[in-house]
Amino acid sequence: MNDQTSGEEREPRRISRAVAGLSTKLLLLTIVFVMVAEVLVFVPSVSNFRRQWLMERLQAAQIASLAAEAAPGGRLPARLRDELLDSARVKAISVKRQDARVLIIEMDMPADVDGSYDLRNASWMTLIADALMVYVAPDDRVIRVVGEPGFNAGETIDVVMEEGPLKAAMLRYGLDILGLSILISIITAALVFLALDWLLVKPITRLTRNMVRFAEQPEDPARIIAPSSRRDEIGTAERELSAMQNELSQTLSQKTRLAALGLAVSKISHDLRNMLSSAQLLSDRLAEVKDPTVQRLVPKLIASLDRAIRLCVQTLDFGQAQEAAPRRMRFELAPLIKEVGDALGLPRDGSVDWQLDLEERLEVDADRDQLYRILSNLCRNAVQALESEPGRPGAIMVVARREGAVAIIDVADTGPGVPEKARARLFQAFQSVARKGGSGLGLAIAAELIQAHGGEIELLSNDGGATFRVTIPDVVVELERARRRRA
Repeated sequence: MNDQTSGEEREPRRISRAVAGLSTKLLLLTIVFVMVAEVLVFVPSVSNFRRQWLMERLQAAQIASLAAEAAPGGRLPARLRDELLDSARVKAISVKRQDARVLIIEMDMPADVDGSYDLRNASWMTLIADALMVYVAPDDRVIRVVGEPGFNAGETIDVVMEEGPLKAAMLRYGLDILGLSILISIITAALVFLALDWLLVKPITRLTRNMVRFAEQPEDPARIIAPSSRRDEIGTAERELSAMQNELSQTLSQKTRLAALGLAVSKISHDLRNMLSSAQLLSDRLAEVKDPTVQRLVPKLIASLDRAIRLCVQTLDFGQAQEAAPRRMRFELAPLIKEVGDALGLPRDGSVDWQLDLEERLEVDADRDQLYRILSNLCRNAVQALESEPGRPGAIMVVARREGAVAIIDVADTGPGVPEKARARLFQAFQSVARKGGSGLGLAIAAELIQAHGGEIELLSNDGGATFRVTIPDVVVELERARRRRA
């Protein structure tokens, strides 16, 4: 008992951890995806920053070249030259125009240039690759940059500069972008997480916990989930789960009821068989009475007792959920229907008329006892339907004919008909009860027995009373169907 309890207690905790894991994964994935998006924005942003920074250097170099060109003789004093180059943060400036005139301003030119970049025709992929290389390149690199700042059309500026200041500026810019990206990622991830947690995680958690709780005691209607008013997939899942749980709960309740009923029926059948056997012995003694009425009724009484005893024995042999296989034989239908009428006391003067319309010497191929039960259930239901309207006379009609190898029997009454509520599950046990005190088993038993014969039962008409049709094929038809199925 303790092990079972501990197992039940562990189950919700495992579910809770799974749900918490889903929330954590959702949060982490949201952060990762936002960071990936920020990286995709960061790379071209850094590339554009590098290009703008270099273009500013080229513009400053162009301004310095204009100052040098305005100097007397085109030569600048050394101090002014150094100040211009220092303000532009370059080592040398070369200006090329369409007339091929070249102006060079330089100071302390390094021996080697580590890299050369032309900004005029560089593609965006090239600019991105060059920008990323800055972060991994040495700090003391010297580079050459060529571009057109745009102050003078057709003028190209060519400068030599140290890459260290560019790298430092890009590092600062990258850290600023990184910090901003982290802040945006956290805010975005939190908003997305809260939204998804409200829209998905919490409803899924509710569904999961309800399924676990319902599984512990599926017959408890209080554990069935109450669907929300959502119209999305979660709402659909809740409604479908609720419908499934309702159906399962009803099915399990019915199975439990059937199991209990089966046990009770087995006990009752055992004792009833003994009592019927005693009644059969007493009826044998009645056969010795010379009264004409007694002599007419005793054979029918003995036949009814024999039929009841056989039914009790079959119930004990096969259980409450399975009928015995039909023992088919050909016999005349009219005497059987008259037995049904006699057993139900039909006709009843002033209340229930009993009308028969049978083909002459009509025979059926069926189990006589089972067909008796089928017709008895149908006629008994018809009598009860007519008795539900006291003071109004009615009639029960049995019409039978043969169409080839198939016998067709119609049982009709002039009662109120089958209610709409009962029609949906007409031939299901305990589901088609249309009157107070009924068990809902009569039609279910009839349908099961008819199916065992390979036939069908249906509500043919419900206008002006109910009409049920029973169709029973001969055994040769059933054998032919079985042969076709095997083939």
